[in-house]
Amino acid sequence: MDFKTPYYVIDEKKLLKNLKKIQYVREHSGTKSVLALKCFSTWCVFDLMRQYMDGTTSSSLYEAKLGREKFGKEVHGYSVAYSKEELLEVAKIADKIIFNSLSQLKMLHKNVKTKNIGLRVNPKFSYSHFDLADPARRYSKLGISDTKELSLVSHLLKGLMFHFNCENDNFTNFSENLDSIGKNYTEILKKMEWISLGGGLYFTKEGYPLEQFCDKLKKFSEKYQVQVYLEPGEAAITRSAELVTKVLDVIHNEIDIAIVDASIEAHMLDLLIYGTDAKMEMPKGNFPYMVAGRSCLAGDVFGTFHFKSKLKVGSTIRFADAAGYTMVKKNWFNGLPMPSIVVKRLDGRTEEIRNFNYKDFKKSLS
Repeated sequence: MDFKTPYYVIDEKKLLKNLKKIQYVREHSGTKSVLALKCFSTWCVFDLMRQYMDGTTSSSLYEAKLGREKFGKEVHGYSVAYSKEELLEVAKIADKIIFNSLSQLKMLHKNVKTKNIGLRVNPKFSYSHFDLADPARRYSKLGISDTKELSLVSHLLKGLMFHFNCENDNFTNFSENLDSIGKNYTEILKKMEWISLGGGLYFTKEGYPLEQFCDKLKKFSEKYQVQVYLEPGEAAITRSAELVTKVLDVIHNEIDIAIVDASIEAHMLDLLIYGTDAKMEMPKGNFPYMVAGRSCLAGDVFGTFHFKSKLKVGSTIRFADAAGYTMVKKNWFNGLPMPSIVVKRLDGRTEEIRNFNYKDFKKSLS
C-alpha cells in the first residue's frame, strides 16, 4: 500500500474474525446483533457486516437514516432526547423506537403509538473503567431506574433496553448482573417481547468463554420468553483497523519526541477524552520516543513507545485498534488534513474509499 498519510485502513480479514464470533453467538444463543453506529459508521464495509449481523442501532436521526440506507435489515432508533420533528422522521424508518425517559415516553408516545416501542432502563449497576462512560453513574441521564414507575407504563411497551456495560470482558460479572436483571424485573420482563442488553460487552476478545455466554443468553431468553438483542460496536470492529502516519519531525526536550502528521484531538479523540495511550502492534525495542500529534494542543500525545530502530523524518508509524470511536469523531481541529479511509478487501485488494481536501474543510464551516 502506498497511500498518502495519514489514513485509516480497515482490514476486512481482521473484521471478519469478529463477525464470525458474532455469528456464532447468534446461532448458538438465539440472540440478534445490531451494529452500534455511534461507535462505527463507516459504511464502505457494511456489505460484509450485514452478512453476519441483523441490523443497526442508532443514537440519532442521522444514524437511523444511515442504518436504513446503507445497512438495511432491522433499524433500532434510540435517542437520549427526541424532538417531536425528529421522532416523526425516525418513525418512518425505524423498526423499533426506544425512549430514554419516562417523560419523553409520556409526552411523545401518542405520535408513534402504532410502532414497536421500548424504554431504556437504568438497573443501578454497571461495568465501566471510566466514570465518564458509566451508564449508572450518580445523576445519570440514561434510562429510568424506578421499577414502580416502569411497571405503570409497561402496557405501552414491547421491549426494554438495559445498556449497562462499557468494555466489559468479564463474563462472571456479566452473568451475575444478568441474573440481577432477571430477579429485579421478573414480572415486567414477562410482559415484554424483546430485551436489548446494549453494547459494551467484549465477547469477541480472545479467550472469552463464548459457549458459556451463549448458554447464559439462551436460558435467559427462554425463561422470560423474550427475543434478546445485543448491540456490538467495539466488539464488532475491534483490532480491525489502523491509523497510518508518518514522522514529520524529531525533536528533543529531555526525551526524544516524534511528531507525526496526525492528531489525537482530530483523529483519535477518545484517547484525549479518556486519557489513554494509543496502541501499537509491534515488538518492543530499545529506542523510546514520545509520539505527538501535529496540532497546537500541548497534550496532543499518542503515547510513549519503544521502537526497534531510531525514528527519522519519513518513518511510518501505525496505530492499532483505530476503528471504534475514531472515524465517527474525526474533526477539522487546526484545519489539519483529515485521514483518508482505505479498505483492504477479503480478496487482498486495497482501495482508497474516500479522501478529504480543503473543499471539505471549507464546507464544514460557513
